[in-house]
Amino acid sequence: MLRFILRRLLLSIPVLLGVILLVFILARVIPSDPCRAALQERATDEICDAFNARYGLDEPLPVQFVAYIGQVATFDLGDSIRYNRPVSEIIFERLPLTMELTLLALLFATVFGVTLGILSAARRNSPADVATMMLANIGVSTPVFVLGLILAWIFGVLLRDTPIALPPSGRLSSGLDYMTLPEAWGMTDLQGPLRAILDWISNMYVFGSLISGQWGVFLDALKHMVLPMVALGTIPLAIIARMTRSSLLDVLGLDYIRTARAKGLGNRAVVLRHALRNALLPVVTIIGLQLGLLLSGAVLTETIFNLAGMGRTITEAIQGRDYLVVQGLTIVIAAVYLFINLVVDVSYGFLDPRIRLR
Repeated sequence: MLRFILRRLLLSIPVLLGVILLVFILARVIPSDPCRAALQERATDEICDAFNARYGLDEPLPVQFVAYIGQVATFDLGDSIRYNRPVSEIIFERLPLTMELTLLALLFATVFGVTLGILSAARRNSPADVATMMLANIGVSTPVFVLGLILAWIFGVLLRDTPIALPPSGRLSSGLDYMTLPEAWGMTDLQGPLRAILDWISNMYVFGSLISGQWGVFLDALKHMVLPMVALGTIPLAIIARMTRSSLLDVLGLDYIRTARAKGLGNRAVVLRHALRNALLPVVTIIGLQLGLLLSGAVLTETIFNLAGMGRTITEAIQGRDYLVVQGLTIVIAAVYLFINLVVDVSYGFLDPRIRLR
């Protein structure tokens, strides 16, 4: 197992280099000047010459790329052109929101997708099966930005001042005080890496308020995340439901399932205890692959619901030709995606003992 993990980690290095090269090239072939995009009417020829020299944009592209790879190797992602701040600080501030939204959407999609898939397979060709698959087809065909706007209009406008109204934007209601973990736990004098970790977790309002016992903040933060979570998780939910149904139907037709039924086991025991575990391998693969869809969908979701996460940041960086922010965010997203794929591969050995990872 350890050899397998180390081999996968080593193979991830060329993938990351390829991603960095691709984004590096794409960001620079856009016909626009980052100096004029950042400074706009204040940009003169003299100022732009100094600007390009400061950020190394006057060098040939191969030289820029080699210099940037050297920075990344020392965990230095450079300084943002637009914000004039280290890119690592921007990622530290914006990543928790995107991770929180992604994990909530993935949890929503997995729980409801697997449940609906099991119900459809267990009641094949029934009205419930047909209705579930119709809803799944509609869900997988509805773009995130369309569903997000519809949900915001229904729950934020039409149902305003009703018990089921939901906030269409923001993370917390105005006037609500949220204490970070060091403040809630009386550790305001704490410094060093532990303080940085607690501050990073605190930027995930739902999780931070939950573990610190701020129940009013937790309920309000969770209420603000419901619409973005549903908008972002609907397409993965539909895909997971269809894959679960298909995989489970294949397993239910195998000989050992017929033997279990012949022994007198009930339908529930056959499906949940004997068939589901073997049917989960392709489902787990799909769930892992949906992470990339969720991270990319967060760009639109955060814009629609006015959430200052990595998706909105990368959109603003592309519009402002902030190369270093685009590259830094892409590296982080690619690294997270590769890590999730590694976790999915390792999980195969636990789901199916016949699989041995070496």
